[in-house]
Amino acid sequence: MHLAHLRLRDFRNYARLDVDFSPGFHLLLGDNAQGKTNILEAIYLMATLRSFRGVGSAQMIRHGAKGYFVGGKIIGQGEREIKMFWSSRERNLTLDAQPVKKLADYFGALRTVVFCTEDLQLIKGTARARRRFLDLLLAQTQPGYLPLLQRYMHSVRARNALLKQRSADDAALESFSLELVKLGNELIRARRELVPKFSPLARLAYRRISNDAEELRIEYSPSVKNDFAIELLNSRVREKTFRATLVGPHRDDVQLLLNEKSAAQFGSEGQKRTLAIALKMAQAEFLAGINGSAPILLIDDVMGELDVKRRSGLLPLLENARKTSGQVFMTCTEENWPRELGKDLQRWEVKTGTLHKQ
Repeated sequence: MHLAHLRLRDFRNYARLDVDFSPGFHLLLGDNAQGKTNILEAIYLMATLRSFRGVGSAQMIRHGAKGYFVGGKIIGQGEREIKMFWSSRERNLTLDAQPVKKLADYFGALRTVVFCTEDLQLIKGTARARRRFLDLLLAQTQPGYLPLLQRYMHSVRARNALLKQRSADDAALESFSLELVKLGNELIRARRELVPKFSPLARLAYRRISNDAEELRIEYSPSVKNDFAIELLNSRVREKTFRATLVGPHRDDVQLLLNEKSAAQFGSEGQKRTLAIALKMAQAEFLAGINGSAPILLIDDVMGELDVKRRSGLLPLLENARKTSGQVFMTCTEENWPRELGKDLQRWEVKTGTLHKQ
């Protein structure tokens, strides 16, 4: 799979951009604040409908414009075309010229894995970041997972709205509780089955980058310990105090342990950064194994933060992408681009919202 064409209109600092990309390694070079990361963000947006920077769509509109357009042509088993437009009044998303009605039909048209400084939140951040990581993996590999998650979260919000009322309707609350347990148990099962499949890839990636420094263990930590229905019923008194659903997969976490100690609490900054990259490497390998082709790798100035030893651990993933006609986009400044990548790459100069092949 590769992105053959990218079209931007009024996206970030790009007033207008039309560019063709071949498979292989693309190095985006330029000073800071020129628009390198914006290219990666646009590609990731097409794949996931989210920014990896954690911002809303309004913040991606070019200053002074009313909306943005992002589009692309993807070559995989066949050829696919994505077009999206967003403004405060209008939102359009089409795949192969057809309006997207179900997100489950859309996910997988373009698969990407991004490596960026925000990845540290997987280690240092709240449980929400780690849940989202699991959910994205499952949404990209199991077609029914995303609608299941959407229905579950709808039930949580509806149930919370009831709990916020002064005198909650017990019959309505019970109805949403039954729905919550049914959907929640399916989510828990999917996440519980994913972690043992994903964990060996992450352990191997961590050993490769850290040079066998520590042993990584990943443990799924569900909010529900035994029987969801019973635990939900037992939490009813506390729910009335907090006016929120306190038990369920919307409160799950993932424990990341280095030599059996919490990486978040006891890991050094170097260990946390290494672990974040290892998780993303494992994500890329997991997607490649399931789908039979490598996802597009988006690497945002991460190599400059790593020492030579840790960088060398990442190189086999990049080399594999190159061998399998995959595609990699990496942002760097002229000073910190990793020379060990060699000369077999395409260099692009990024300057004030323009892109030129060198």
